[in-house]
Amino acid sequence: MIKAIIIDDEPLARAVVLEYLMGFPEVQVLQECNDGFEGLKAIQQHQPDIIFLDVQMPKINGFEMLELVEEMPAVIFTTAFEEHAIRAFEVNAVDYLLKPFSKDRFEKALQKWLGNKATATPPAAPQQTTQLLETAAASPLQSNRIVVKINGKIKIIPVQDVHYLEAADDYVKIITPEGAFLKNKTMSFFEQTLDPQQFARVHRSYMLNVNQVTRIEPYEKENHLAILRTGAKVPVSKTGYPKLKAALGL
Repeated sequence: MIKAIIIDDEPLARAVVLEYLMGFPEVQVLQECNDGFEGLKAIQQHQPDIIFLDVQMPKINGFEMLELVEEMPAVIFTTAFEEHAIRAFEVNAVDYLLKPFSKDRFEKALQKWLGNKATATPPAAPQQTTQLLETAAASPLQSNRIVVKINGKIKIIPVQDVHYLEAADDYVKIITPEGAFLKNKTMSFFEQTLDPQQFARVHRSYMLNVNQVTRIEPYEKENHLAILRTGAKVPVSKTGYPKLKAALGL
């Protein structure tokens, strides 16, 4: 039996997927979810083989939800995204269904996945899904907030609340007025996705919100320290100094 979950805030859209799945008795829908919060909890609980996921949902969108999933299932998107935006995702070999989609189109997408599954060729391998998330994160939909998971709960951090970011092994530590939060991403990821007019990579291990900078002080050799409004001191390397000056318009 193939375990599936449907995650979509539109009841009618979920009903369409359920109807189309009637032709696939080997697929068992374990749960229908109304948003990404419910979806993440359901994935953790049921460990599905495949999910049918909407992109545009309240609270957190489909991409943000996937960023928080530890054991990634196969993903077929059911989305009303504009077609030109969807084309960017095609290169990542992740199936999508552009709403409104026909039964024939749905069956082709699922048959493709089932065929790959039978030949042990995963169509939505973690690497492919990771590539998709990297692509999606570059869109305005993603770049104005950071979603993290804390003790099983989801927290949304507006980027303007971020003071600075610090590399921490396989994670990035996000420093905010409420404290520090860990995100399983790289500094390069944030350097590519955050607004360069607001955030500057000032050091191999640090990236800061230039709006938080009050002054820059010389420090050992050709390095500097950026002093933030909170009094925090962020190292600025020799190569990071020109980037910070440019971001500050100096």
